Amino acid sequence: MSKLFIPKDYAPALDVYDTQKAISFIKQTFQERLAKALNLKRVSAPLFVTEASGLNDNLNGTERPVSFDIPDAGEVGQVVHSLAKWKRQALKDYRFYVGNGLYTDMNAIRRDEELDNIHSIYVDQWDWEKIITREERTLDYLIKVATDIVNVICDTSELLRIDFPQLKIKLKRELFAVTTAELEEMYPDLTPKQREDAVAKKYGTVLLMQIGGKLKSGKPHDGRAPDYDDWALNGDILFYNEVLERSFEISSMGIRVDEESLDRQLNERGCNDRRELPFHKALLNGELPLTVGGGIGQSRLCMLMMGSAHIGEVQSSIWDKATIDGCKAAGIRLL
Repeated sequence: MSKLFIPKDYAPALDVYDTQKAISFIKQTFQERLAKALNLKRVSAPLFVTEASGLNDNLNGTERPVSFDIPDAGEVGQVVHSLAKWKRQALKDYRFYVGNGLYTDMNAIRRDEELDNIHSIYVDQWDWEKIITREERTLDYLIKVATDIVNVICDTSELLRIDFPQLKIKLKRELFAVTTAELEEMYPDLTPKQREDAVAKKYGTVLLMQIGGKLKSGKPHDGRAPDYDDWALNGDILFYNEVLERSFEISSMGIRVDEESLDRQLNERGCNDRRELPFHKALLNGELPLTVGGGIGQSRLCMLMMGSAHIGEVQSSIWDKATIDGCKAAGIRLL
């Protein structure tokens, strides 16, 4: 079902050829600067993992992974939803050390995604993960890392506008950090999504922290799997998207669960069956490094910097007929 939003008087700033050039510039420039800012090394990553490994990201717990049998291996494979757990295991296996980390291109299929201007069944993002000390497991450290990422985003955007002066989007560097509980206090009569829109419109660039646990209302602000982010130490980086007139999530990130927070969150979410999976068992036994990490949307970042109205302008995917017809009528070019 189409949930297409057509901005008033919208017209793409770039033609098809320049759009491809700009996408290439954004991806190359951003990843190089991100690696330098966070001290990350590039690695190769899997498109799929085995079902039995427990390495796939369960997202909100309702999304169905794309699965397939592998007869010669006697295994069931799952196309990844993200690499949140795989990265942490890789840091150990590749013998990374405190202060260093990895990043990779992550390509996923999320078959149950609701399609709209910013959601596609095809997900492309930079997945990154970095080893930290136990003393760095604080909100202050989370804010510092988020600030570094925002600065890289703004640097890339400014460099892009030098090569493509017809682009007019200017992003705000100052990061406003707020917890979901504080946001509920600020806007008690709004829904969680409306709160995000309101705070992003007011402050421009926001780190919304502590997502997953229950608020005073008795419900969480949004869903989070219990076995990668520590719900007390995670956050989403939001920008206000002037074209779409709404908050725009660029990154979901967080300080990852340690033994104590994993135990607590598995209990709270009723997911204790996962304790016997290899990844979870290793984590509960203290065999994996303490880390911070996240995903940064590649197509989302291109959309934001180029002022695109639909994610299909910067990536190829599959859309319903109503979206295709509506975009065509509005002059929105889907790749």
